[in-house]
Amino acid sequence: MTSSPMQGFPPSPESQVTLANWRTPPFNKWGFQHVREIVPSADITASEDITMELTHDPVELEDLQIEDGSGQSMSFGAFLDHTHTDGIVILRDGKIVFEKYMTGMSQRTPHILMSVSKSMLGLLAGILIERKELDPEQLVSDIVPEVANTAYRGATVRHLLDMRVGIDFDEDYLATSGAIIEYRKSTNWNPLEPGETATDLRSFYGELKDRSGEHGGPTNYVSPNNDLLGWVMERATGRRYADLMSALLWQPVGAADNAYITVDRLGAPRCAGGMCATTRDLARVGHVISKGGSWGGTSIVPEGWIDDIERNGIADAWKEGTLAAYFPGLDISYRSQWYSLHGETPLLFGFGVHGQFLFIDRKSGVVIAKFASQELPLDTEKIVSTVHTATRLARHLAG
Repeated sequence: MTSSPMQGFPPSPESQVTLANWRTPPFNKWGFQHVREIVPSADITASEDITMELTHDPVELEDLQIEDGSGQSMSFGAFLDHTHTDGIVILRDGKIVFEKYMTGMSQRTPHILMSVSKSMLGLLAGILIERKELDPEQLVSDIVPEVANTAYRGATVRHLLDMRVGIDFDEDYLATSGAIIEYRKSTNWNPLEPGETATDLRSFYGELKDRSGEHGGPTNYVSPNNDLLGWVMERATGRRYADLMSALLWQPVGAADNAYITVDRLGAPRCAGGMCATTRDLARVGHVISKGGSWGGTSIVPEGWIDDIERNGIADAWKEGTLAAYFPGLDISYRSQWYSLHGETPLLFGFGVHGQFLFIDRKSGVVIAKFASQELPLDTEKIVSTVHTATRLARHLAG
């Protein structure tokens, strides 16, 4: 590698970011901030009239000492470098106490959320359920009959929400072949091989026939579940997912900028990981959740839905599930596409591969929105270090 990604007019061949390399280092540092230049997308529009204003109340945090899960200590500034941070916004009661951008990012740059997109999906589900437009106990195949003869037969909307579908799907982010590669091709995230026929996300579900067990078992982290949930929402409401997200969440929380979501060749959204937004706007969502789902006197996300996420995740399902090994030593449950950290400093959080996080301390009002371009999709040391850092920051700022 002789130059930084996408340098030159045109960029040199060795620096070009393409559909084949945009999620791998060092190309991901550019790719994660320019997703719509690589993958087709649909806008999630912000309101032209209402924006949540974020005032500043700066706190010096760069030299704060952080101890990770292994007992190692470093400054917060060193931690940001260590975890390949692209952008971070920390709020306390809706005021920005810390904000920093790296790797060419700015406050107006949309960055991919990866699986924090799932957490946005979970909020939208709670809104639709409150509006009686979605029933969590309804069979998925009653809403989307196209999956009646797949592994999703007998699964409910609640099974999708909690990642407790008994489907045999290996979510190996480093795989070079298999169902996950075909899934990525169907969503426009991977290029086709020479001679391959273009596929699409919704027809891909016809290939998912095998079961790993009964529905309602361990937390079985499978991203196609989330895209199917987005399809369920579209069928149930008769509206595009991007439009639902805009009207029911993005505009009501006072987002300042449009977000967007990647789509396949027929317009199906990648609800599992394709949403892109600015760091500040992600923090705005966190602030609304910290206030019980309300802003400006208006309920946006039902407070009961947030309480349910925090209280009703099944601990044993998490411990027996496929992601628990990446969060060793942490008391976690999973519910409605959100993680709950239990203990002295309880946190709700969304997590995405390569280091994307949204942390919410409902008690102190501390919110941490963090984007990164880490080399590995799942890096246990950095995951644990980031969770411990979030609890340290929440305690420090609450004091």
